[in-house]
Amino acid sequence: MSLPLVAIIGRPNVGKSTLFNRILGVSRAVVEEAEGVTRDRNYAEAEWEGKRFIVVDTGGFYPESAEEIFSEVREQAMFAAEEADLVIHLMNARDGLTPADLSIAAMLRESGKRIIWAANKIDGPTREDLLFDFYRLGSEDILPVSAATGYMLDELMEKLTGLIPEAVAEEKAELPKIAVLGRPNVGKSTMVNALLGKKRLVVSPVAGTTRDAIDTVCTYYGRKYLLIDTAGIKRKAKSYPLERFSMVRTLRSIERCDAALILLDAPEGITSDDQKIAGLVHSHGKSAVFVFNKWDLVAEPDSAYKKLEGEFRRKFWFFDHAPFITTSGLERKRITKVFPILDDVLSERGKTIPAGRLSGFLEETLRIAQPPLYKGKRLIIAGFRQIGKAPPAFALYVSEPAGIKDSYIRFLEKRLRERYGFRGTPIRIVPKRKR
Repeated sequence: MSLPLVAIIGRPNVGKSTLFNRILGVSRAVVEEAEGVTRDRNYAEAEWEGKRFIVVDTGGFYPESAEEIFSEVREQAMFAAEEADLVIHLMNARDGLTPADLSIAAMLRESGKRIIWAANKIDGPTREDLLFDFYRLGSEDILPVSAATGYMLDELMEKLTGLIPEAVAEEKAELPKIAVLGRPNVGKSTMVNALLGKKRLVVSPVAGTTRDAIDTVCTYYGRKYLLIDTAGIKRKAKSYPLERFSMVRTLRSIERCDAALILLDAPEGITSDDQKIAGLVHSHGKSAVFVFNKWDLVAEPDSAYKKLEGEFRRKFWFFDHAPFITTSGLERKRITKVFPILDDVLSERGKTIPAGRLSGFLEETLRIAQPPLYKGKRLIIAGFRQIGKAPPAFALYVSEPAGIKDSYIRFLEKRLRERYGFRGTPIRIVPKRKR
């Protein structure tokens, strides 16, 4: 279904993310009492009394700020308004009608969009006298709400669903979900924008610009992907609580994705933080493609590539089967090569090996090397079967599962990869007691 889109717009700290979460009924956006926490658009599907729509949480407007990043946040919110079928202009009733509210209202009126004017932080009927100041907007229909408590939410939703158009039917397909991961300031948002071929995410030299996970649909030669741009992971959360939020969001993005584009800073090389990110992806059973970004800044590309290849195999030994590519998101060099590599890795992730082939594979493997003795006795291997995919999972049926050591599991995995590939995806091999 092509769903109608509703954008929540307003100046910073009026409760947009809280309303976003209230509409969804789940905690999806970062909510904190600090201005400017939400900087990018955050999309999610919502439903009210059978009517489905997309709701967008936007970064706060800064109509009077000349700072570059706030200017870009304002631009992003205007993009959301242009895309939207309906705009909720959310204001803080406790602050009264501010010049920033009036400026935003004027811009929204110029857009020609349908608008719901809502004054937030009115917790009950006794507080509705705070509405009077907002009638200066020129609208007689100002809705009192409390995003925190849910006061008047039903009325807001009834009005919202009455104004948005019906969903348009289209071919439904499950999109492969690709998380774009990496340390702060390695160029994740620039890379997503380059893959999309248009400006979609705030790009700034300030590390940590992206704090939420942002979903975007990307199309390449008719094939669609859901790109998830995540907050950068740092090794330590430090004292600033937003870093902890960012780590949680990134972990959730890893859980949601099918494969990860792990971005690294090519001039800096591979760091321990890069290893940690790759380790999280591997431990969650997700496929990976490594992207060495900022290759345009490398002085001697040929010698740097050879050195990087050796470093990659050594530091990412647990993911040495994964492909890697050198790119420049800023200059859009070799960007289109990412998609064929992703398709290959996703195909490998869903690969299924017939039981007959695995039986022959096991016989050959046992002729090469039997498991070590366990308590002085030879283990009896009864079978080897695939029990799952995405990621591929296999059961090794054995007389004593405790006798199968990690070294033999790694040996089996290496043999599996030599025979069947599984490029870029972890493999799970589980010893099970024979039937």
